[in-house]
Amino acid sequence: MKIACLGGGPAGLYFAISMKLRNPDHQVVVMERNKADDTFGWGVVLSDETLTNLAANDPRSAEMIRAHFAYWDDIAVIHDGHRTVSTGHGFCGIGRKRLLLLLQERARELGVDLQFETVVESAADLAKDHDLVLASDGLNSRTRMEFEDHFKPDIDIRKCQFTWLGTHQKFDDAFTFIFEKTQHGWVWAHAYQFDPDTATFIVECSQETYDNWGFAQMSKEESIATCEGIFATYLGGHALMSNANHVRGSAWIKFPRVLCEKWHHENIVLMGDAAATAHFSIGSGSKLALESSIALADYVTQEDSMEAAFRKYEDERRVEVLKLQSAARNSLEWFEEVERYLDLDPVQFNYSLLTRSQRISHENLRERDAEWLGSAEKWFQAQAGASDTNIVRHPIFAPFQMRDMRLKNRVVVSPMAQYKAVDGTPTDWHLIHYGERAKGGAGLVYTEMTCVSADGRITPGCPGLYSDAQEAAWKRLVDFVHGETEAKICLQLGHAGAKGSTQLGWEEMDAPLKDGNWPLIAASDVPWSPRNAVPRPMTRKDMDDIKALFVAATERAARAGFDMIELHAAHGYLISSFITPMQNRRTDEYGGSLENRLRYPLEVFDAIRAAWPAERPMSVRISANDWVGDLGVTPQEAVAIAKAFRDHGVDICDVSAGQTSIEAQPVYGRMFQTPFSDRIRNEADMATMAVGNIFEPDHVNSILMAGRADLVCLARPHLADPYWLLRAATDLGDRTEKWPDPYIAGRDQAWRLADKEAQMSEEQV
Repeated sequence: MKIACLGGGPAGLYFAISMKLRNPDHQVVVMERNKADDTFGWGVVLSDETLTNLAANDPRSAEMIRAHFAYWDDIAVIHDGHRTVSTGHGFCGIGRKRLLLLLQERARELGVDLQFETVVESAADLAKDHDLVLASDGLNSRTRMEFEDHFKPDIDIRKCQFTWLGTHQKFDDAFTFIFEKTQHGWVWAHAYQFDPDTATFIVECSQETYDNWGFAQMSKEESIATCEGIFATYLGGHALMSNANHVRGSAWIKFPRVLCEKWHHENIVLMGDAAATAHFSIGSGSKLALESSIALADYVTQEDSMEAAFRKYEDERRVEVLKLQSAARNSLEWFEEVERYLDLDPVQFNYSLLTRSQRISHENLRERDAEWLGSAEKWFQAQAGASDTNIVRHPIFAPFQMRDMRLKNRVVVSPMAQYKAVDGTPTDWHLIHYGERAKGGAGLVYTEMTCVSADGRITPGCPGLYSDAQEAAWKRLVDFVHGETEAKICLQLGHAGAKGSTQLGWEEMDAPLKDGNWPLIAASDVPWSPRNAVPRPMTRKDMDDIKALFVAATERAARAGFDMIELHAAHGYLISSFITPMQNRRTDEYGGSLENRLRYPLEVFDAIRAAWPAERPMSVRISANDWVGDLGVTPQEAVAIAKAFRDHGVDICDVSAGQTSIEAQPVYGRMFQTPFSDRIRNEADMATMAVGNIFEPDHVNSILMAGRADLVCLARPHLADPYWLLRAATDLGDRTEKWPDPYIAGRDQAWRLADKEAQMSEEQV
């Protein structure tokens, strides 16, 4: 084959090497616009996994590269005057220039034609004379732009400004993150050694801090001098250096996240930054390039046609790229919002940084550095006011205090509609359902949304608290929970609004009843869907009447003995219909601005709070994202909503999202709503509960330890397993969590089996 590689970076050079290794008769040329020893950037970070892949592909070049690596196992985080070090991370670095020179040397050995200072104006013209054209021409790929209509690139310019510098100061003991508070805002650095004499030193800050410093108006020399002053304490008298001599001005840029819909066109194929970028904070750009080179060389060699090879390359490598891009997105977003976390304790801040990409989980961190994680868990228990901090326990088992209510752990059985009430009255189903989950070990058990009137129910099967019979049924249930378990129980109060008078959950969700529908009221005459009835907009009298119903239900809840009450102000129900502009079309003092939209929800909350015993806590559930862009509630506006409720006496915010409009386009995934809880907790400075596709103990521990929530709610996992918490404790090796006395024999067997399995796993290792 006759092959042309556009771009002399790692992707182009290593693909050329890989193709010559598979068939020495291939004619391979690499065309690079710059000189052979020109490079922009300093060090390259690779993982042990990538080194193994390189060695399997070409032992010769892998050994050449390995001989020049700087290795480190530690990550150091300098923040708030503390230097926190954790180990077991396994990184290696090499100078980018050194890497390219080694790859050039190996390519020449194999007969690759290297042409430097060669500008290719059109990949299409080159494709006419070659069987394959690899476009690895970088972030600003001319080839990608030439065929933009075909490749359909999605380029997202991110928020932070950064400049890529180097220094002769030594950072050879750890990959180091430094966070400095300056008179113009926070500035931080990513520093790591890549040869005996030189380290990469990337300086980054928010756009606001960048503007405050006036970096855009500085020359490159002035900018570097300013950064030297900011980080003088850590540079030991050494200068910062730039090798971006081609760049005018201060050499700061914003990171562009690139992903192309298509990666190939006829006999032209994209690779490296031309096809997809991964943020430098997870150090995977070179990894993507090198491993993609190996994969494409294999496919081109093995498949029957070029088209088949390209399709396989695109299908299979895209999965790996998207995984890395997802991790890189999490990481870069953490740095974009890092000022949210800088008031955290250094222990929690370090944990948050280490787990920012979600590639490192709680137990994975234990495998890396059990000693540091153990000390962090001990800190967490001490902060939580645990009675015995000499016993190191997972964060999931830390106590939590709200007013006079003390929870024994951080797991919450989330509200889950059962649709089994009869005329609004809980039955034996509810007694068994909630009783089992309270016995299962969770610290707090929520009821499903319990309605304040018959017409306020979602379905005919939903429970209420507006009659003596209902109050007696709930008291029976609460008494069982208190008498037989250590769990606390919270009543979630609500009114269905426009989403009322619908079928049971296992019939047709959110669809009107087939007959016997009752009249609906809401903030405005906006139906839930074209099929649902149009609600009557509430008058002032309606507001007073509904508020009185909430107060009456609250008084009944107090008599029934509930430990806590939550106002349901989410998911498009009545209180939520005032908050979200997707449903609130009012033109009076209860519509329009957020202040107006919150007016009635806060009136209701104030009335409930006044009727509820002062020593018992209250929460509010909100939808922190309507998932309709700027048309509805956004995560930023959710912070203001949470603050408003906080200022009125809410003890904790139950942070959910969506279900306020059929037009919503939620983005699902593991722990997909936790970022909303994270934002509210750390920007509104209030306790939060995280919900949404959380199903493993590791998820819970990570969320709590990183300071993303104070309590963690699990719904479906508790439907599948009422004893989820006790099973999690057993699997985690915790032998402190209390089981019901009649179940002790089963507990002991579960512990023995778990200990035996753990021992067998250790012996196999």
